Parts: sequence; C-alpha cells; structure tokens
Amino acid sequence: MFVFVDGVGAGAPDPEVNPLARVEHLLSRFSDGGGTPLPARGCAVLADARLGVPGRPQSATGQSTILTGVNAPRLVGRHLLGFPNAPLRELLQARSLFRTLAAAGGRAVFANAYPVAYLRALGLAADGEPEFEIRSGPGRRRARAAATTVAYHAGAGRFRTWADAARGEGLTHDITGERANAHGARIPHRTPEEAAGILLRLARGHDLALFEFFESDEAGHARSMERALDALGRLDRFLRALLDGLGPADALVVASDHGNVEDLSTRNHTLAPVPVLGFFRAAGRMAEVRDLTHLAPLLLSLCATGEDLPRARG
Repeated sequence: MFVFVDGVGAGAPDPEVNPLARVEHLLSRFSDGGGTPLPARGCAVLADARLGVPGRPQSATGQSTILTGVNAPRLVGRHLLGFPNAPLRELLQARSLFRTLAAAGGRAVFANAYPVAYLRALGLAADGEPEFEIRSGPGRRRARAAATTVAYHAGAGRFRTWADAARGEGLTHDITGERANAHGARIPHRTPEEAAGILLRLARGHDLALFEFFESDEAGHARSMERALDALGRLDRFLRALLDGLGPADALVVASDHGNVEDLSTRNHTLAPVPVLGFFRAAGRMAEVRDLTHLAPLLLSLCATGEDLPRARG
C-alpha cells in the first residue's frame, strides 16, 4: 500500500512556522533527525528530492520520479511544476510502475475517485453521467492529467468516480468527501477511520494500492496554519487507522515529492528532504531509499509478484 502525500518536507522543529512541530504526527520528521518513534515498528528515512538538479523541487518532476524510478528533472533538464509535459507523459506511459506491475501479471488499484466530467475531458473512459460541464474555449483552463493519473492509465487500470465513492468503493482526495460534495457529489461524510476502512477493503486482492493526498501542499501554498493543521490531522488519523487494519504480511509506504507545508514562512516549495515512512514488511527496507528514484523499485519489489519484477533503476 502506498500513500502519496504532496508537499511535505522535513523542516525545522519550529512550531511558529511548521505545523508538524505543533502536533505529533507520523509525518513529523525534522531536518535535525528528530521525530517521535513510529508505531507498529515503523521506520522513517529522509529522501533527497533535489536529485542533483538546481532549483526548487516541483510536483510534475518529483511525482514522475516517484512513479517511474527515473530521475525526471535530470531527464527534462529542470524541476517542472504542476502537471507533466509531453516528455514526462512519455516517460510515465513507458516506465510507470503500474505498467510494470501489469506486465508481470500483478494487479493495482488507485483509490482516488474522480468526477466523470473530468475523466472524460481527459479522454479517459468513465461510466455514468457527468456531474457538471467542463467548458473549453479562450480564457478557460483545459483539463490536465496529474502524474498519478498518467501513470495509472499506463497500467490500464480502471479509474474510480464519485459514484464509486458514494458506494464506499473509492475515496475523494480530501478523505471525508466534503470538498466533492461542495461541487455536487452525493458522498456520505466519512471520518478518516471510515475512509481507511474503505482503502483496506479496496486493497484486498491487489498487489499495490495507491491513495493520493494533496491538501497538505495546498495549505503550504496558502501559508495557512489552520488549513495545514486540519489537513494533516485528517491524514494522520487516516494513516493510524490503516496501521490498525494491516498486519506483518502487509507493507505500507508513505512518501512525499517535495517540501512545502513544513515551512509556512514562505508559499514556495522548499529544498528540504522528504520523509519516507515504512511499516511492517516495508520497515526493514527503508535503508534502500536515499532519494526519490528509489521508491518505484521498492514498491514493486514489495508487491506479491515482486520476485518477477525488474529491480533496475532508471
């Protein structure tokens, strides 16, 4: 199981600017090496997100690196923010860990639920009636696919919709469903613990399960301590509930792509390393993770079909 958390670095243990220093969360890892011991014999390491390329780490290249094992900023010559460009989409389509897993006969599930209108605007198959209209034209932003969306599509996985989330067969990115409901979804409000139960059920029968959370990055850009504490608090409850439902035969990895929310003195991404947490079978493998290129090989090798999968890094 892989929980990807956008925009969380290991910053200074300063509660004035770092919400992770105000409350003890699983992701409360600090630049001085501090952090409270993890439950379930978990292990934490700090991974380099800069990858030898000047500038501030960004989402498109950082996530592409995580999902392929290839140094994406080195490939395109810079850190690229936001959504992957054509070269990164080509990389994700060719080297996605989901594609590698599917080619080896493995099964993956992406728990995040999307609006039908958004998926169709991307040209992706989606059952059901669109919840709203996405208009195109001058001055309007076109729908763009995030790195996780491109990577999962490369493995021919089925995307989940708000209707799936309403049936308890998918999760909205905010965990509770509140934000989707503000846009017309009809999803029962869920506690983080209830949402964790849904992810645990979805993961059964799959070799790899992914959930993506990005409100941490949004709070960092907004420089909002209130939003950061709320988002990180929901996430921490969700992660702890996952641990309660997993056992020694399972593996949970939690990782981020770049720093941001750990320093609310700025709205920019930071140069900080990112925390990577491993639990159960993943805990003893954390020494293998020194930078973002090491995550895809680790996740693949942890899969049930991992012995059949290539371990080489790009």
